[in-house]
Amino acid sequence: MRVTTLIENRSSETEGSLAAEWGLSIHIAFQDHNLLFDTGSSGAFAENAEKLSIDIASVDAAILSHHHFDHGGGLRQFFSLNSKAKVYLGQKPEGDCFAKTLLVKKYVGLDKRLFQDFPDRFVFVNRLTQILPDVFILPNLVEDAPKPQGNKKLYVRMDGHWMNDDFKHEIILAIKDAGSLVVFTGCSHNGILNMVESASRDFKGVPIKAVVGGFHLVALPPFNLMAGSKREIEELARKMLSRPVEMTYSGHCTGSKALEILKKSMGERITDIRTGSHFEV
Repeated sequence: MRVTTLIENRSSETEGSLAAEWGLSIHIAFQDHNLLFDTGSSGAFAENAEKLSIDIASVDAAILSHHHFDHGGGLRQFFSLNSKAKVYLGQKPEGDCFAKTLLVKKYVGLDKRLFQDFPDRFVFVNRLTQILPDVFILPNLVEDAPKPQGNKKLYVRMDGHWMNDDFKHEIILAIKDAGSLVVFTGCSHNGILNMVESASRDFKGVPIKAVVGGFHLVALPPFNLMAGSKREIEELARKMLSRPVEMTYSGHCTGSKALEILKKSMGERITDIRTGSHFEV
């Protein structure tokens, strides 16, 4: 399996010509299939894909980790380049997704017109679903561990009422490869420990050779503030090390400050991903 990061907040040092933006998009070449996990905030993922010689038209299935613009903002560009692949995602939130502080209210959901313009391209998943051989979508995530503190500013507005987003619309992509799992988590709004536990629950006894995605440990992205204390992030690292996960590839909403703390605690079992980075799993 070859994993290529098409969009992340930062470009890799060797791929400085590629666009970077607040968002995530990952291309996965697995067996004879091409998968797209998230599409970033804009169509820049597709421009980067072209520079990296990745053909978006050949993508067999696209997966959207959750209903936020920084993961689905490039969907319209995807549809313009690919006329066949379905987009698999969790059930729609019951209201509109917003980021809200005392001073700012910003819509952070998907472009609603997409569902009207491309109704036949979306597949909403509400149970464990195999979309291709050994490729699975996992909704209905466990809630054993606390969710990230960064969620506190994320809301759903419905009928004029503000409710904290419960992120029931978030899903996991799990790929079974050579007797092990590779788990893609998007932002882990449900908490990375819950994401790992959900995969372990649905695939009992199957080791996880890699987890790929963000941990949402950033509080205010423009200022790169951590959501949680250094001690809390060190404790998260300790718990990750106790899980049956061989390697972790993280970035985007983890935040660079939190990622450095995780690296010091987890050592060689974690590394960061950036626009243009690629690796074999």
